[in-house]
Amino acid sequence: MSDSTSDENTQKAQDSQKLDLKTKLAYGAGDLGPAITANISIFYLLIFFTNVAGIDIGLAGGVLIVGKIWDAINDPFVGVLTDKTKSRRWGRRLPWMLYGAIPFGIFFFLQWIVPRFSSNQDSNVWGLLGYYVVIGVISQTFYTVVNLPYTALTPELTQDYDERTSLNSFRFAFSIGGSILSLLLARELFSRVPNQEQQYIVYVVLAAICTVISVASLYWCVFGLRDRVLAFEAKRIQVEEPASIPFVEQLKIAFSNRPFLFVIGIYLCSWLGVQITASIIPFFVLYCMSLTNSDVATVLLAVQATALLMLFVWTALSKKLGKKIVYFLGMILWIIAASALYFLQPGQIGLMYLLAIMAGFGVSTAYLVPWSMIPDVIELDELQTGQRREGIFYSFMVFLQKLGLAFGLFLVSQALHTAGFQEVKPGQSTPPIQPESALLAIRIVVGPLAVICLIFGLILTYFYPITREMHAQILLQLQERRQRRESQ
Repeated sequence: MSDSTSDENTQKAQDSQKLDLKTKLAYGAGDLGPAITANISIFYLLIFFTNVAGIDIGLAGGVLIVGKIWDAINDPFVGVLTDKTKSRRWGRRLPWMLYGAIPFGIFFFLQWIVPRFSSNQDSNVWGLLGYYVVIGVISQTFYTVVNLPYTALTPELTQDYDERTSLNSFRFAFSIGGSILSLLLARELFSRVPNQEQQYIVYVVLAAICTVISVASLYWCVFGLRDRVLAFEAKRIQVEEPASIPFVEQLKIAFSNRPFLFVIGIYLCSWLGVQITASIIPFFVLYCMSLTNSDVATVLLAVQATALLMLFVWTALSKKLGKKIVYFLGMILWIIAASALYFLQPGQIGLMYLLAIMAGFGVSTAYLVPWSMIPDVIELDELQTGQRREGIFYSFMVFLQKLGLAFGLFLVSQALHTAGFQEVKPGQSTPPIQPESALLAIRIVVGPLAVICLIFGLILTYFYPITREMHAQILLQLQERRQRRESQ
């Protein structure tokens, strides 16, 4: 009888971790807004600064780096604050998303305005630099305010190992789907306005549409997850120890967690590969392949559409093969594609799209696998310390994502600047002809540099210690601890 009762309780516990479609859709929607704005910025902001605002590429890269460095710095602080937030109506994470959504959208849009500060071009450039630095810093602050609490929701929604992978597949389906939507809009708008001098309007309209979608999707997430989040909060308050650990001590504990070090290393390498590829692809298509802005959007669509479709394939395969093998399969295909891009020549359009599709296989695993590993690390930390600190772990994941973006932008902008890249001058109706040194730099970034990052990620993944069996043991020990507390 006792064994039967135990089995029934175990089954109920497992069922309670399952999420319905409505919850998964609401959770996925939370990444739609940040993903649209981040992807449009990654793909187009650097080339917008050079080809529309007329800023030297070295200075333009510096503007983006300042914003991203600040964005990375503020992550740990927001993470700790969300852990300490108390709200009976919204829980710990949702208030940040609720009140930060509209400012987030406004300041994203303001990045795509080109104000006029002086009739003198040199003076105006310095005014633009100051404007973009200030707007960029504020915009990245609100990006953290809405995105970091969102990323910390995963372990609060379910503790099931496979359900978390499924949940992340919904998240990145919305993320990549949002990117695809924005690229479709970009391609349509650029095809209607091929004149270089009028493309400023394209960027403004594109930014406005993405802003509206971003804010609406964040509210969908907040209201759609509220009941589930509050139910988790009620349980957490009952069982969690009231004593808190100082911030510096939290950092020490987080970085003494060996699996966490592997996860952040894997993610940094993967995301650096994503960032430098995304930043350089527009330059590669325009100058190495001699195509147009509309073609840039089409190539990026091929990558992102493949990544979206493969999310669910990789999710299913990970249940049979495990996360490590799935990561290896995707990365190897991406490495082959990146290596071949280095040798690609103008006119090889069909091969270019084939390589873009192959890269999409790897991009999909770069999104999915590291983020499905981090909740397992959080459980291990809870077992070791007795506290749940999702905010501190997720803040450093997002910190590394932004650090990777900043470093990637630095590499791309400085490589092109050193190689003599020519930005568009005011009044210039066609893109300038680039020197051979600049074309070579673009090829090196899109090929060998990306490959090096991905290989390091593969090495770290091979040695990642948490398996499905180990995770099951962690959850079992946590459950036994909670049962002891409840019986006292």
